[in-house]
Amino acid sequence: MRVAIFASGTGSNFEAIADNQRLQQAGLEIVQLICDRPQAAVIEKAQRRQVPVSVLAPRQFENRQAYEQAVVTQLAPLAVDYIILAGYMRIITPVLLGAYPQRIINIHPALLPSFPGIHGIEDAYRAKVSETGVTVHYIDEGVDTGPIIAQATVPVKPNDTLATLEARVHAVEHQLYPAVIYDLIQKNN
Repeated sequence: MRVAIFASGTGSNFEAIADNQRLQQAGLEIVQLICDRPQAAVIEKAQRRQVPVSVLAPRQFENRQAYEQAVVTQLAPLAVDYIILAGYMRIITPVLLGAYPQRIINIHPALLPSFPGIHGIEDAYRAKVSETGVTVHYIDEGVDTGPIIAQATVPVKPNDTLATLEARVHAVEHQLYPAVIYDLIQKNN
């Protein structure tokens, strides 16, 4: 299965996917990293793994649609089966959704539909819930509103700090995302 990974930051989910032996053995091929931030640490991580990198800064384009059209043009010759959002901090528009319908997945650090948006872990922590978690879902035109593929819970412990909760949520992300991608590979073989 040929995938493009989109990321904006440190790339911990990128690493969890790229370094997963089970995914490699199942036939995962990361054909492109798309990054929207020229200084993001994920770029160097992809380069170390010989994954082709394309840095497209949105401010170079007239609007979001023009930016995404450039992304679609970049991906077209690569025969991408799925787009995997791994810490990609942009809302996807109909341009990309139309080119890859039901083939863009995202990981969110909360149990959707609770705590959508950029601060899922912090919002759950501040709400003093007894558990939070991780959701993998298909992307639609909303913010974290697409059909849910899988979820995993993470208990919020009485002595948790935001940092300890973040660390446990990220550890679960790094297990759940590769497992979901593996299932997609099996389903598409």
